[in-house]
Order: sequence, then C-alpha cells, then structure tokens
Amino acid sequence: MAGQDYVMSKIGSLGPVVFVVAEGAIRTIDNFNRSSSSRWAQHDIIGQKPKKEFLGPGVDSVTFSVRFSAALGLKPRKELDRLTELDRSGKAMPLIIGRKSVGVALWVITSLSQDWNTLDNMGNIVDAQATITLEEYVK
Repeated sequence: MAGQDYVMSKIGSLGPVVFVVAEGAIRTIDNFNRSSSSRWAQHDIIGQKPKKEFLGPGVDSVTFSVRFSAALGLKPRKELDRLTELDRSGKAMPLIIGRKSVGVALWVITSLSQDWNTLDNMGNIVDAQATITLEEYVK
C-alpha cells in the first residue's frame, strides 16, 4: 500500500468509532451480518395443532469484525482498549453504515472478542481483529 494516495472515505461508525479508509489509517469492517426475528406465542388447543399468535418484531442483532494493524497506520492495543471501554460502559450508540442508520433504534455491544494475531518481541500488538456483536436498544 506504500506509495498509494488515499482520499478519506468514511464507511460508517458505531458511536464514536469511525470506520474509515484514509491516508495514514485504515479501519474497515468485514463479515457484516444482520439478523432479525419475530416474536410468536403458541397456544395449545386440545385435540388440535397449536395456534400461533404474532406478538411483534424481535430485536435485531449485528455481528462484524474489524482489523487493526500497525501496518495500516493504527495502534491495535489502543483501538482494542477503546472498544473494551465502549463495551463496559453499556452505552447505547447509533450504528451508521454508508450514510444511513442501521435499524430504527440505538445499539448496544453484547459481545466483544479479540484476536491478538501478531505480537512483536516486546509484547506490543502488531495485528489484531475484534469481533463485535450488537443488539438493538429500544427505549
């Protein structure tokens, strides 16, 4: 990637974390998966099959991964610590992809896993990946 010129391109954001391709730092998302569900009640009827009743929509969830690499202009440990702070804060945040909000509500981190792929001889993280799972937060 050396020698290439990048124009800043904002992919999206999760609260204060901006996913961007820009000169000096690249923070992108991969393996984006969104799932939704509906809520149903089941009523047992003697001598018949049970009847279903639609209760309403369920809560959507999103899972994606983010790679942090010193080679891409980032400080992986700092990036992972920032995500850990967001996870532990329990704060509901907007999720924006492109220029549109995802879903109709805010989102909370329900799971955060970190893969420290490469460490240097001093124990500094050189390359890492975080997998983030979010659920819609409805007031």
